[in-house]
Amino acid sequence: MAASELYTKYARVWIPDPEEVWKSAELLKDYKPGDKVLQLRLEEGKDLEYCLDPKTKELPPLRNPDILVGENDLTALSYLHEPAVLHNLKVRFIDSKLIYTYCGIVLVAINPYEQLPIYGEDIINAYSGQNMGDMDPHIFAVAEEAYKQMARDERNQSIIVSGESGAGKTVSAKYAMRYFATVSGSASEANVEEKVLASNPIMESIGNAKTTRNDNSSRFGKYIEIGFDKRYRIIGANMRTYLLEKSRVVFQAEEERNYHIFYQLCASAALPEFKTLRLGNANYFHYTKQGGSPVIDGVDDAKEMVNTRQACTLLGISDSYQMGIFRILAGILHLGNVEFVSRDSDSCTVPPKHEPLIIFCDLMGVEYEEMAHWLCHRKLATATETYIKPISKLHAINARDALAKHIYANLFNWIVDHVNKALHATVKQHSFIGVLDIYGFETFEINSFEQFCINYANEKLQQQFNMHVFKLEQEEYMKEQIPWTLIDFYDNQPCINLIEAKMGVLDLLDEECKMPKGSDDSWAQKLYNTHLNKCTLFEKPRLSNKAFIIKHFADKVEYQCEGFLEKNKDTVYEEQIKVLKSSKFKLLPELFQDEEKVLSPTSATPSGRVPLSRTAVKPAKARPGQASKEHKKTVGHQFRNSLHLLMETLNATTPHYVRCIKPNDFKFPFTFDEKRAVQQLRACGVLETIRISAAGFPSRWTYQEFFSRYRVLMKQRDVLGDRKQTCKNVLEKLIQDKDKYQFGKTKIFFRAGQVAYLEKIRADKLRAACIRIQKTIRGWLMRKKYMRMRKAAITIQRHVRGYQARCYAKFLRRTRAAITIQKFQRMYVVRKRYQRMRATTIALQALLRGYMVRNKYQMMLREHKTVIIQKHVRGWLARLHYRRILKAIVYLQCCYRRMMAKRELKKLKIEARSVERYKKLHIGLENKIMQLQRKIDEQNKEYKSLLEKMSNLEITYSTETEKLRNDVERLRMSEEEAKNATNRVISLQEEIAKLRKELHQTQSEKKTIEEWADKYKHDTEQLVSELKEQNTLLKTEKEELNRRIHDQAREITESMERKLVEETKQLELDLNDERLRYQNLLNEFSRLEERYDDLKDEMNLMVSIPKPGHKRTDSTHSSNESEYTFSSEITEAEDLPVRMEEPSEKKAPLDMSLFLKLQKRVTELEQEKQSLQDELDRKEEQALRAKAKEEERPPMRGAELEYESLKRQELESENKKLKNELNELQKALTETRAPEVTAPGAPAYRVLLDQLTSVSEELEVRKEEVLILRSQLVSQKEAIQPKEDKNTMTDATLLLEDVQKMKDKGEIAQAYIGLKETNRLLESQLQSQKKSHENELESLRGEIQSLKEENNRQQQLLAQNLQLPPEARIEASLQHEITRLTNENLDLMEQLEKQDKTVRKLKKQLKVFAKKIGELEVGQMENISPGQIIDEPIRPVNIPRKEKDFQGMLEYKREDEQKLVKNLILELKPRGVAVNLIPGLPAYILFMCVRHADYLNDDQKVRSLLTSTINGIKKVLKKRGDDFETVSFWLSNTCRFLHCLKQYSGEEGFMKHNTPRQNEHCLTNFDLAEYRQVLSDLAIQIYQQLVRVLENILQPMIVSGMLEHETIQGVSGVKPTGLRKRTSSIADEGTYTLDSIIRQLNSFHSVMCQHGMDPELIKQVVKQMFYIIGAVTLNNLLLRKDMCSWSKGMQIRYNVSQLEEWLRDKNLMNSGAKETLEPLIQAAQLLQVKKKTDEDAEAICSMCNALTTAQIVKVLNLYTPVNEFEERVLVSFIRTIQVRLRDRKDSPQLLMDAKHIFPVTFPFNPSSLALETIQIPASLGLGFISRV
Repeated sequence: MAASELYTKYARVWIPDPEEVWKSAELLKDYKPGDKVLQLRLEEGKDLEYCLDPKTKELPPLRNPDILVGENDLTALSYLHEPAVLHNLKVRFIDSKLIYTYCGIVLVAINPYEQLPIYGEDIINAYSGQNMGDMDPHIFAVAEEAYKQMARDERNQSIIVSGESGAGKTVSAKYAMRYFATVSGSASEANVEEKVLASNPIMESIGNAKTTRNDNSSRFGKYIEIGFDKRYRIIGANMRTYLLEKSRVVFQAEEERNYHIFYQLCASAALPEFKTLRLGNANYFHYTKQGGSPVIDGVDDAKEMVNTRQACTLLGISDSYQMGIFRILAGILHLGNVEFVSRDSDSCTVPPKHEPLIIFCDLMGVEYEEMAHWLCHRKLATATETYIKPISKLHAINARDALAKHIYANLFNWIVDHVNKALHATVKQHSFIGVLDIYGFETFEINSFEQFCINYANEKLQQQFNMHVFKLEQEEYMKEQIPWTLIDFYDNQPCINLIEAKMGVLDLLDEECKMPKGSDDSWAQKLYNTHLNKCTLFEKPRLSNKAFIIKHFADKVEYQCEGFLEKNKDTVYEEQIKVLKSSKFKLLPELFQDEEKVLSPTSATPSGRVPLSRTAVKPAKARPGQASKEHKKTVGHQFRNSLHLLMETLNATTPHYVRCIKPNDFKFPFTFDEKRAVQQLRACGVLETIRISAAGFPSRWTYQEFFSRYRVLMKQRDVLGDRKQTCKNVLEKLIQDKDKYQFGKTKIFFRAGQVAYLEKIRADKLRAACIRIQKTIRGWLMRKKYMRMRKAAITIQRHVRGYQARCYAKFLRRTRAAITIQKFQRMYVVRKRYQRMRATTIALQALLRGYMVRNKYQMMLREHKTVIIQKHVRGWLARLHYRRILKAIVYLQCCYRRMMAKRELKKLKIEARSVERYKKLHIGLENKIMQLQRKIDEQNKEYKSLLEKMSNLEITYSTETEKLRNDVERLRMSEEEAKNATNRVISLQEEIAKLRKELHQTQSEKKTIEEWADKYKHDTEQLVSELKEQNTLLKTEKEELNRRIHDQAREITESMERKLVEETKQLELDLNDERLRYQNLLNEFSRLEERYDDLKDEMNLMVSIPKPGHKRTDSTHSSNESEYTFSSEITEAEDLPVRMEEPSEKKAPLDMSLFLKLQKRVTELEQEKQSLQDELDRKEEQALRAKAKEEERPPMRGAELEYESLKRQELESENKKLKNELNELQKALTETRAPEVTAPGAPAYRVLLDQLTSVSEELEVRKEEVLILRSQLVSQKEAIQPKEDKNTMTDATLLLEDVQKMKDKGEIAQAYIGLKETNRLLESQLQSQKKSHENELESLRGEIQSLKEENNRQQQLLAQNLQLPPEARIEASLQHEITRLTNENLDLMEQLEKQDKTVRKLKKQLKVFAKKIGELEVGQMENISPGQIIDEPIRPVNIPRKEKDFQGMLEYKREDEQKLVKNLILELKPRGVAVNLIPGLPAYILFMCVRHADYLNDDQKVRSLLTSTINGIKKVLKKRGDDFETVSFWLSNTCRFLHCLKQYSGEEGFMKHNTPRQNEHCLTNFDLAEYRQVLSDLAIQIYQQLVRVLENILQPMIVSGMLEHETIQGVSGVKPTGLRKRTSSIADEGTYTLDSIIRQLNSFHSVMCQHGMDPELIKQVVKQMFYIIGAVTLNNLLLRKDMCSWSKGMQIRYNVSQLEEWLRDKNLMNSGAKETLEPLIQAAQLLQVKKKTDEDAEAICSMCNALTTAQIVKVLNLYTPVNEFEERVLVSFIRTIQVRLRDRKDSPQLLMDAKHIFPVTFPFNPSSLALETIQIPASLGLGFISRV
C-alpha cells in the first residue's frame, strides 16, 4: 500500500513538539511522492508547513482513528509508535481515569496520586479465575495470571515491578501480595502480608532518602519471595536486598537528604528515652546537613519515627533492641562530627577530649583512647614484621567515613535478617511467587558508582525482558503455523559485555583496586585505552578526562570517575573493627558476627585495609592464597554475583512485568507530563515492546471477529459457508500486498497500519451508505412534510371560510334582535315613568292627610298633659314646704336631747367610778341586754306586722288613689265644662303661652332624645355588627381550629402509620440481617465442620496404626443444638492430636470465638453425658436393690400386686372423670370463640389451671385414702377365703382343720400389711412435703439473694444518681426503670412460654390417658366372666379376616436403623425417586418411623433416628455436594420432613390446616420443637450449598451468554481492538449463549419441581439465581471497557427481556427476581441514553437510582464508541453527574457482591397426603419395615 493512499487530505499525523513532545495535525492536501513540505493544520487552528528530512524523507507518524484511541492494550493499536502510545496512555489516564494499560505482556501502571476504589475485595473476587485478556487491565489481572500459572504449570513465578522512585512500585507490589493472600484461601495467614507491609516503614526509614526527583526515593532494591504450600496457600515470605547506597550516609548532594531515620531521630531528640543519645537539630551534624534541605514539606519526621517504632514492635524487635539500633545510629551521627588536626603532611590527631568522639565512645561502649588512636593510625604488615603508621588528615577523614558506612551497612543487613525471621515459614515451601521491587534506570547531572550499578542491573533486566518478549512472539507464530523471520530488535548484550565481560568496566575497576597506587584517574585512562574507539557504546566526554559515557538501552549516561575506586573497595581499617568488637554494648558485636559466619577471616592487604566483609586480623603469613582470593570480592564483584543470582532466579520462573510511570514531579492527581512520561517509557522498555510488536504482525483477529466486523465490505456472493475461506477471499481483494497479512490456524495476522486501512475502507462504505440512506430518508421526510402542509392548508381554508359565513349570519341575527330589544326597552321605560308618577301622587296625598290629623291629635294631647303637669307641680310645692318645717322641728328636738344626754353622761361617769356601781351596772346591763333582746324580737315582730299592714295600706291606697283620680278627672272635666264659658279666653291664652314655652322645651328635649336615640341606635347597630363580625370570626376560627385539629389528627395518624410502616420495614430489614447473619454463621460452622472432617481424615491417613475402639460420627453440633442430646463419640484423647495438627494444616479463616464456644459446648455435653450415665447407674443400682428386697419378702407380694391393681383401676376411673371434665371445659372454652379468652395468661385460662390443680390435689388425697381402705378390705377377704394350694401368698401354709386359727393370724397379718402400707403412704407424703418444703425454702433463699442484689444495685444506682446533675439524674433513673421493666417483661415472657409448654404437655398426656382409658373401657365391655366361659359350649366358628386399618406409622427394629439410613438416604438415587415415586417420599417414610417411635414412647429411638437422619443427610451432601439433583432432592425432603414435624406436632397453629384424620396422627408423647430448629438449620445449610452449586454451574455461562454473545445479530459489530488473549491463559471451555443460560434455568426449575420443592422456596432460589446473573454481568461490565457501548446496552436489554419472559412463562414474576436485575437494566439504559446536556444529566440521575455514584461514573468513563459515528462522553458531563450525585448517600463500593446470599425462609406448607395411604415401593429395599 503506497504512502499516498494514507497521507491524503484530512489525514491526521503526529509532529514533534518541544513542549508536548508530540502534537496532532491534519493534512490540508494530499501528499505526493517527492514533496518536501507537508501543509498541516494544528488542532488549535494554526496552519503550518512541515519540512521533511531531505536525507531520510521520513514522513510523520500517522494518527490512529478515534475509534482505536483508549485501547486496553497498546499493541492493539493499528499504528504502533511513540506518539500513539503516549496519546493512548494520556487519554486513558486523563479522560477515563484508568491507570492501568497493557503493552503486550507488560502492565503499564501510572501513579494517580489519589486513592482509588479499585482494590477492594469485590474487585479481587471479580478478577479471580478470569483470563488476563478478558478483563480491563489491572495489577490483580497480572497477579491472577501469575497465581494461575503457578497452580497449573507448577512453575515458580515472578512479578517484576520497576520504575522511578515515586512511580508506585511499592504500592503495586503491596496490592499484588494482597491479591495472593485473598485468593489463596489463606485469610488467616494474611498476617504474612501485614508483616511484609509492616516492614515498609522500617525499610523506608533506613533505606529511603530524599533526592532531587523524589522525596521518598528507595536507595536499594528488594526481591520478596511469597511462599506457598502444596495447596497453594501462603505460608511465609523472604526478602532479599540489593545495593544499598552507603555513600549517602556520609555525603549528600545539594537539595538531598541522608536516610530518613537520621532526621527522625533528630526530630525525636526531646523524648525522655532519647536523652542519653545526646542528639540535637539535624543542622548540627555533618552527616545530615550537607544537602542543605533537612526538612521535607508535608512530612513530620517525629510522627514517622512513631510509625517506625510501631512497625519494629510488630515484627518482634523488642524495645531494648530498638534502643540499641537508635544508639548505633546516633553514634554514626556523632562520629561524623569527629574532626582531625594535622600535625604534618603525613600525620594527624584528634583534639584532646573531643566531645563528639567522647559521645561516640560512650554510645558504642568502647575506649576513647583506643578509638582516637586507631582513627589517626593504621597497622601495616610486611613479610617479616608489622608496624603502625600515622595517616594524613584526608586519609583519616576517609577512614572515619568508611567506618560509618560499614556500621550502617551491617545494621541494615541485621534489620533485614530480623524481618526475614519474622516472615519465615514453618512449613516446607512447595512453590513461590517473587515480587521484584527494583530501581529503574537513573541518570542525574552527576552520576557515580551507584548509578552505574543501577543501570547495569536494568540492562540485565531489559535483556531478560527482550528475550522473553521475543520468545512469546515466536511461540505465537509457531502456534498459528505462520512462517516467521528473525525480528530485528535491540540486543543489549554488547552493553552488558562492556560492563561485566573480561577487561570490562567492572573487571578493570577491580584490577585497579588491587593496585597499591591505584586511583580514579589511572582507572579512567585504562578505560580510555581499552574501549575508546573500539566499542561503539563507550565514549569519552570532550571536556573531561575523569569521566566516561556508556550508551545504555534507554539513554546515554555520563559517569564521573571520582570515587569509583573508594566505593568499590568499601573497606575499613581492621583495627577499628576490632575496637568495635570489643564493645561492652552487646548489639554492636552482633552486627559483625554475621560476617564471621559467611566469610572466613583473611590477612591484611598490602594497603593495610580489609574489604567490607573482613572482621579480623591474622598474622602476616596466614593463608596468603585466600587473602588474594578474598580481596577480589569488591562491591562491584558482590553486586555482579547477586545480580547473576537474581537473574538465575528470574530465568527459573515465569516473569510478569509491571512498569510504573510517574506522571508528574509535583504529585498532582491525574496530571500528565508528556516529557516525563516519554522519558520513563523509553527507559522501562515499553517502547521497545511496541517496536518488537510493530516489526511483526501486531494486529491479530479471529476469523469470526474479522467476518463480523467487515461483513459490510462483502457482497452476498462472497459469503461462503466456510468463514476462513470467506475472509481469505475478501482480504485478497481488499489488500493487494500479501506481505501485509498472514493466515494462521485460528487468527489473521496483520502488519501495522492495515487495520486502520480496513477501518478507513469500512468507514467510507458506511459513510456512503449513510449518505444514501440520509438522501432517501430526507426526500421521504420532505414529501411527507409537503403532503402534511398541503392537507393542512386545505383544512385551514375550509375552516376559515366556514368561520366567516357563520360570523355574517351571526351579525344579521344580532341586528334583528337589537331592534326588538330597543322596542321593548323604550315601552318599558315609559311605563315605568308613568307608574312612578302615579305612585308618588298617591303617597303625597296620604302623607298630607295624615299630617293634619296628627297635628290635631297632638294639640289635644298637649292640653291634657298640661293639666296633669300643673297638678303635680302644685302638690310638689306643698310637700316641699312641709318637709322644710318638719326638718327644722326635728333639728330642734335633736339639740335639746343632746343637751339632756350630756347631762346624763356626766352623772353616769361619776357613778361608774365606784366598783359596786360597775357591778350593779353590769348586772343591770345584762338584764337590759336581755330586755333589749326581747324588745328587739318584739320590735321585729311588730315590724313584720307593720310591714304587712303597710303593704295592705299601700294596696288600698293605690286603689283609692286610682278611684280618686278618676273622680278628680271627672270633676275636673265637669268643672272645665262649667267654667268654660267664663274663663275660656283667659285660660286659653295663658295656657297657650305656657304650652308654647313647654312645646319649645319639649321639642328641644325631643330633638335631643331623638339625636341620642339615633346615636344609640347607630352605636347599637355598630356594636351588633361588630359582634356579628366577631362571631363570624370566632366561627371561622373555630372551624379552622376544628379543621386543623382534624388535619393534625389525620397527619398524626398518617405519620404514625408511616412510622409503623417504616418501623415494620426496619424490623423486617433487621430480621433479614439477623437471619442472614445467622445463616452465615451456619455456613461458617458447616465449613469448619467440613474442615474438621478433612483434618480428621488426614490424621487418620497419617497415623499408620489406627486406634481400636474409636468410632467417629459426623459432627452435627451447631451452636443452637447445644440443648439437644446429640453426643459425639470422639474423646478428648482423640481430639488432642487434631488440635495439635490444626495450626500447621488448617489455614482457612476461623472465627476463634465460635471455635472456643463449640469446644466449651462439647465439654459441657460430655459432662452432661457423664452425669446422666452416673444417674442411670444409680437408678439401676436402686432398681437391683429394690428387686433384692422384694425377693427377700415374698409373703407380701400378693398384697402389693393387689395394691397396684387397685391403684391402676382407681387411676383409670379418675382419668375417665378428668377426661370428661376436660372435654366439658374445652367445649365451654371453644364455644366462647374468643381468642383472648383461651390465650395463655387470660383470666379463663388461669381459672382453668387453678381448677385443674385443685381437682388434681383433691383426687390425689382421695385416691390415697381409697387405696388404703381397699387394700385392707382385699387383704381381709383373702385371709378369710380358704386356700387350696400350699404355695399361695399368705402368711403361712395351714391345714383345713386349722381355719379359725389361720383366720386370726390372717387378720393380724392383714392389719400389719395395712399398717405398713399406711406408714409407707405417710412416709411418701412426708418425703414429698419435705421435698416441697426444701424447694420452697431454696426458692425463698434465691428470692432473698436476688432482692439483696437488687437492693445493692438500687443503692449503687442511687449513689451514682446523687452525684449526677438533676437532668442526668432523671434520665438515668428513667433509663434504669426502662431496663428493669424490660427485664421483668422478658422474665414474664419466659414464664409464659414455660406455662404454655407445660399446658401443651399436660394436654398431650391427658389425650394419651383418655385414649388408653377408652381402649380399656372397650376391653372391659367386651370381656366375659370366667364362669360364663366355662358354662358356654365351645363351637367352631368361621372368623372372617377384616382389612387392616393402618395408622400411618412404620415399625422397624432398633438394629435396623443403620440399614434404614443406608437404603433411604446414603444409597438412594434422586433421579429414580423423583421420576417414579411421589415427591418427598423419604421424608414421609422417616416421619412415619418417628411417629411409631413416639407411639411407643421410646425417646432413645426417636433421638437416635433423628440424629442418624441428620448425619446421613450431611454425609450424602458431603459426598455428592456438587450434584444439583442431589442437593435439590435433599433440600426438598428436608423441608418436607420439617413441615411434617410441624403439621403433626399437635400445635393448634399447625393443626388448623389438617383433616380430622390427620389430626389423629399427631405426635403424642414428644415435643420435637427443638429438633425442628435443628432441621431448619440443616435446610439452611443445604440451601446455601444449593446456591453455591448453582453459582458454580452458572458462573462460566453468564459473561459469555449475557455480554459476549451477540444475541441480536448485526447490532454490535466487533470493535477493531485486535485484543489478543495471553498465550499463558487457560483456553476457553466453550462458547455459551443466552439460550444456554435459559436451558440451564429450565433444567434447574424442572428438577426442583420434580423433587416437589415448595413453590415459595423455588421463588427464593430463582431470585438468588437472577441476582447472581445480574451481579456477575454488571461487575464484568464495570471492569470491561470493550463492553461499554450503545450496541452492547441494547444486547443486554434484549437478554434481560428474555429472562423476564422466562419468569412470566414459569409464573415467577412475583418472586422478586426481576428486581434483582434492576441495576443491570439501568446500566444498559445508561449506555443507551444521550449524554450531552444538563437535561440528560438530570435524567440519568433520576433514572439510575439502583446504581451507586461510583458505578454511574465508572460506566460513563468506560463508555467506548464502537463506530466512529458515536461520540465519547465528555469529561465535563461526567463532572456534572458527580456534582448532582454528591448528596446521594450510597455505598462507595464499585462492584456488587456476587457472593451475597439472600436469607432464606421456609414458610409452612402442609401436605394433604394421608399417611396411611403411603405405600413403600420394593425398589427402596425397605422390606424390614412394616406398616402399622
